[in-house]
Amino acid sequence: MTSKPIRVGIVGTGRISDLHAIEYLNNPAAQITALCDRDASIAQGRAQAWGCTDAAIETDLDALLARDDVDLVELLLPHHLHLEAALKAMDAGKIVSLQKPMCMNMDEANQLVEASEAYSRPFKIFENFIFHPPVMKAKALIEDGAIGTPLSIRLKSNPGTSKTAWEVPGAADAWRQSIEAAGGGPLVFDDGHHKFALAWHFMGNPEEVHSFIHQTERPTGGFFDAPSIVSFRFPGQRIGNLEVVYSPDLEIASQYYAQDDRVEITGTSGILWINCGHGQIGDPAPLVLYRDGDVTEYRDIAKGWEQSFVQSTRHFLAVLRHGGDPKLTAREGRDVLRFALAAEQSAREGRAIEIVEAK
Repeated sequence: MTSKPIRVGIVGTGRISDLHAIEYLNNPAAQITALCDRDASIAQGRAQAWGCTDAAIETDLDALLARDDVDLVELLLPHHLHLEAALKAMDAGKIVSLQKPMCMNMDEANQLVEASEAYSRPFKIFENFIFHPPVMKAKALIEDGAIGTPLSIRLKSNPGTSKTAWEVPGAADAWRQSIEAAGGGPLVFDDGHHKFALAWHFMGNPEEVHSFIHQTERPTGGFFDAPSIVSFRFPGQRIGNLEVVYSPDLEIASQYYAQDDRVEITGTSGILWINCGHGQIGDPAPLVLYRDGDVTEYRDIAKGWEQSFVQSTRHFLAVLRHGGDPKLTAREGRDVLRFALAAEQSAREGRAIEIVEAK
């Protein structure tokens, strides 16, 4: 616990770092003191854009970790670099926030869980979708009994095209096309982490996963691992599924990725619909509740995707100041990774995969 501003070093200043930086820049409990990228000009551009021109610029992770003006490192690196970078950060005595998914496989995840749980400082796996305001409101409603006991969850991920989406640098897209660097496909494994985290958040750990994952070439080059469907079974005869469909000519309003996300949670006495993830189609309410014949729309909820990053970081800063556990802990991140890896294994082997939880 601390009352002094947390001095933050951001490692990897690519496209997504703009969203990670927002709360650090606006919360008096934090100060960005260093940026690290192998391309110094990119880091310098981010420092200029964020108004933190006094921040040190490093091109080497070891150099940033050696700085005594960095308390916390935000590791925003390709997936295959996560384990080594996180272990180095802990060896350097830093507070760690590691981008999802935590690792490439369960052996790496087990190693990281063991190291983080023996570590004396906070360690977080960054996951933002569970902190999206409509999701937070839905969770509160469920805990208050709004839909009774949740019985099923349906998640829909629908990339398309957008005239308003941000530009994703070619290098950021290229490594996500590599199984060696990404660990899985860009939609079902990488972005899918958010959806598996949502299923875990609302329903707990699954017992069994069964998936069909296809590939579709994109007009701009590369591929999407879609159309795909992942089905899961939870204890107590509860069920769920993730459907991923790429619609190349579907216009989606978005400031970020050209993608729409929707969630439907059905309970014993009601239904919740969560709309507006990365972007939106039309003008749906961010959250809709059906109960006892009545429909309630919740439109006074911040729905911008950036708010999920803000709330996730705000929660972590509060943990650092007041105590408690981050979300996700390494152990929780491993649960979500196990879920995602089971989906990939099922598609490869053409069979359902039973989930065996680590002790």
